[in-house]
Amino acid sequence: MLQDIGQTGVKGSRIALGAMRMNALDVKEAEKVMSASLESGINFFDHADIYGGGESEIRFSNAMKNLNVKREDVILQSKCGIRKGFFDFSKDHILTAVDGILKRLETEYLDFLVLHRPDALWEPEEVAEAFTQLKMAGKVRYFGVSNQNRSQMEFLQSYLDEPLAVNQLQLSPVHAPMISSGLEVNMTTPGANDRDGGIIDYCRLNKVTIQAWSPFQIDLSKGLFSGNPDYKELNDTITALADKYDVSDEAIIVAWILRHPAKIQTIVGSMNPDRIKRIAEAEKIELTRPEWYDIYTKAGHILP
Repeated sequence: MLQDIGQTGVKGSRIALGAMRMNALDVKEAEKVMSASLESGINFFDHADIYGGGESEIRFSNAMKNLNVKREDVILQSKCGIRKGFFDFSKDHILTAVDGILKRLETEYLDFLVLHRPDALWEPEEVAEAFTQLKMAGKVRYFGVSNQNRSQMEFLQSYLDEPLAVNQLQLSPVHAPMISSGLEVNMTTPGANDRDGGIIDYCRLNKVTIQAWSPFQIDLSKGLFSGNPDYKELNDTITALADKYDVSDEAIIVAWILRHPAKIQTIVGSMNPDRIKRIAEAEKIELTRPEWYDIYTKAGHILP
């Protein structure tokens, strides 16, 4: 199933494949991953120049070439801005980074370029100049950000001629501060802390597509919640729903994200072809409202 990506008119799969770990595969293995993705209806592929030091993009382009996949049949997104020990949103770096990305992906253009995390030293004028130059040169069609809050997006948007298309944000049933802050309004509970300025509502109002990353993780340091004894009640609930709908636990987790009316696109990073197919079964179901809230509360969040 496809959805609108931002206000671009581009139709992308609701589930996207993140290629961060593709550098660990040989080309034949990468081909199997790509084949499984395409067979499952996934046409949106997310990259970054730092993934595998650029090797992930090379593996992907080789697999795409070997499978004779047409460029117009896939949507390619990549990110730039993270460098060794610092962030860099300077115009020169953005332009240089995109040239490297295009070379490694063996393509003349990116459908989407995303700024990879915020840069404290950014100058929005420089970013806007880089975006304009890339757009005019035909190297990038649309632009977005990652891990930015509402005010950062508004600040950058004020210098741009076209709307930002995406914001890539961490979201899972366990890691859901952007949801809990909207439910625990005006409370003194930990979940009431507004860490992002109401980013979900901002993106919905401005038709920005949120791309959820790490949908199976607690956070970057604690790993997966599946199989974690601290989340037994959550995992039991997910498994019961998986049995009910005859899908995998992973599909239920992704279905939880897809159920949100913000039309959040989910980025999954599995390099296992069978698991990719199991995850894609999330498209087959729509959780009920009680089921969605049951997962939310079993993950440790409260309702007022």
